[in-house]
Amino acid sequence: MTSTPSSGPDPVRLRRERVSRLAAAARRAGWAFFALAVVAFAGGLVIGLSGLVVVVVVGSLVLGSAFLLPAIIVGFGVTAAERDDSPASPGPP
Repeated sequence: MTSTPSSGPDPVRLRRERVSRLAAAARRAGWAFFALAVVAFAGGLVIGLSGLVVVVVVGSLVLGSAFLLPAIIVGFGVTAAERDDSPASPGPP
């Protein structure tokens, strides 16, 4: 009996698309936390650097880094996997 390729969507590509969307959302969240840190720092310079402002700035930088680092790595991985799977790719160098 010969096996025929299924006509449904490729589960690897579906998972890759889902991971790509998740990485994009994490990148947006990371950059938003960095923006919050900059705004809080600028506001703190104007009104005075209180303990709350320092906590918000440091917390935003930590959260932004925690979201952004894995999101960038995963995003590059998804891009490389798509490039390797494309029919026009010549293969690894």
